[in-house]
Amino acid sequence: MTRQVRDVMSRGTVAVEPMTSVARAARLMRDENVGDVLVTYDSDLFGVLTDRDIVVRMIAENGDPDTTTAGSVCSRPPVVTLAPDDTTDHAAALMRRHAVRRLPVVEKGGCPVGIVSLGDLAAAEDPRSALADVSNARPNR
Repeated sequence: MTRQVRDVMSRGTVAVEPMTSVARAARLMRDENVGDVLVTYDSDLFGVLTDRDIVVRMIAENGDPDTTTAGSVCSRPPVVTLAPDDTTDHAAALMRRHAVRRLPVVEKGGCPVGIVSLGDLAAAEDPRSALADVSNARPNR
């Protein structure tokens, strides 16, 4: 059954400014148990920084996490986004088309209000699926 993105998205997004160090962003990811942070500037979405971005674009290139900025490593515009009233079917289609696992949810005007992940969609569709179980598992600590 199709739902609206607002019904399945995670509302507690973590955001940093583009000049935030990658080290600080990584600590936020760890502390908040998330795999990404939104990079915002004046409440507008600038980009998305994922744990994979940190590994592939910064660490693998011998970057220094204390001096490298989130804005220089994040996926930058055009970042694919959703509106809260978009359908979960539309979200899944965008993820498939753009080969991404997470999409920021933004209100009109570009203000981020949440994020929807592949795991969120799986849990909404079939709460007993393996992906839903993995997505809802306690963090490794």
